[in-house]
Amino acid sequence: MRFPKSFKRLFKSLLIGGQAISYIFRGKISRNDLSEQLMEAGPGSFLIVLITGIAAGTVFNIQIASELSVLGLKDRIGGLLAVGMAREMAPLLTATLMTGKVATAYAAQLGTMKVTEQIDAITMLKTDPVQYLVVPRILSMVIMSPIQCFLFLMVGLWSGQIFSEIFYGVEPDKFIDSIRLGSFSLTPHDLGSMVIKSVIFGLQIAIIACGWGLTTRGGPKEVGTSTTGAVVMTLVTVSLMDVLLTQILFG
Repeated sequence: MRFPKSFKRLFKSLLIGGQAISYIFRGKISRNDLSEQLMEAGPGSFLIVLITGIAAGTVFNIQIASELSVLGLKDRIGGLLAVGMAREMAPLLTATLMTGKVATAYAAQLGTMKVTEQIDAITMLKTDPVQYLVVPRILSMVIMSPIQCFLFLMVGLWSGQIFSEIFYGVEPDKFIDSIRLGSFSLTPHDLGSMVIKSVIFGLQIAIIACGWGLTTRGGPKEVGTSTTGAVVMTLVTVSLMDVLLTQILFG
């Protein structure tokens, strides 16, 4: 990935994203296309979020539980897991999964349409490709990212509770009480920060993926290059945004 060229494409992607957001605020949304994209970003991605959430909750909880058990603090396992998941793991890992599943699809779809001149045909029909193609994708990611994030958090806590009971004898009631009432309990601020992060990450993913797709040049070979570039740029920008948001929300 050549950085000067990538930054130019990032700038163009931001312009495309700004144009799409203006269409959204003006209510210029294609309902049929939105339904299709909601399926892509939602039910079409639930399985990988579910599996990864279970695995992440289990592994993270084993690490926490083993250390806290030695210190005699098993009653705090649930709270620490919930806070860690809500603040960082759920939004960041969900964004990573959505990048691999949804961003690649967006970039490949729009890149293919670009090199096969379907975008030009849409323009000739006096239809704005940003309104027709980008708006439903951005809106679907903004809507579905928080939902996916909550799914990740729920299954992560569920798996953590089960394995805490199996391996460390933590009773379900104590696990849940530590989430609700403990010194490291999950607060509305933690959940709110999770929603904020997931919405911003979803917006980033959609804008960069669509921007890279619409700025694809050349033949079919360039579609793969654009898709790879979109994934790399998305992961880099999401990571940097996570650092910034964490400092703002918890600094």
